[in-house]
Amino acid sequence: MTTFEGTFTQELSTLRFAVVIGRFNDLVTEKLLSGCQDCLKRHGINVEPDSTQVDYIWVPGSFEISLVARQLALSHRYNAIICLGAVIRGHTPHFDYVAAEVAKGIAAVGFQTGIPVIFGVLTTDTMQQALERAGIKSNLGWNYALNALEMASLMGKIHQQVRSSTYQGNNPSQLPVSSHNLPIVNESFSEISEQLE
Repeated sequence: MTTFEGTFTQELSTLRFAVVIGRFNDLVTEKLLSGCQDCLKRHGINVEPDSTQVDYIWVPGSFEISLVARQLALSHRYNAIICLGAVIRGHTPHFDYVAAEVAKGIAAVGFQTGIPVIFGVLTTDTMQQALERAGIKSNLGWNYALNALEMASLMGKIHQQVRSSTYQGNNPSQLPVSSHNLPIVNESFSEISEQLE
């Protein structure tokens, strides 16, 4: 039996990341981005504007994140994509529609492409709750970056193992989970997946 785990070692210095940030509620998303950059930097990733390791893409709001994340994932230039946004409940059902679709869209990108896509979109009832999660009490931007680092490392190890002789047989039960052998869990995912092939 083989155990796979992502690690935080020197291998990280060769990885590339994209960070997609929703501009709406930028008081929150800029703080999330700051926490994200701090984590990446402390793990040896160059986060400066001239960096070749991290690209930053600003979109109008959280709803647009998954479309851009999908384009970035399809480029196969990145080891992981971090999606940062903030959807705050108002007085209409708009929150429920946006929050649900953003979550589905971001999950679909990861399933369809096999690229780790980190869901870093805060969904809170109030601005105060969002600010608490973006720096007043803790900064979840740090956690989202840490998840991206671990998943990029883990997926690299799994891909390496798949390419090795260990899994060259035709027994699908020996294959690690990837976007190519995951069952499609939603009709809309299935339709999109067919279009990608």
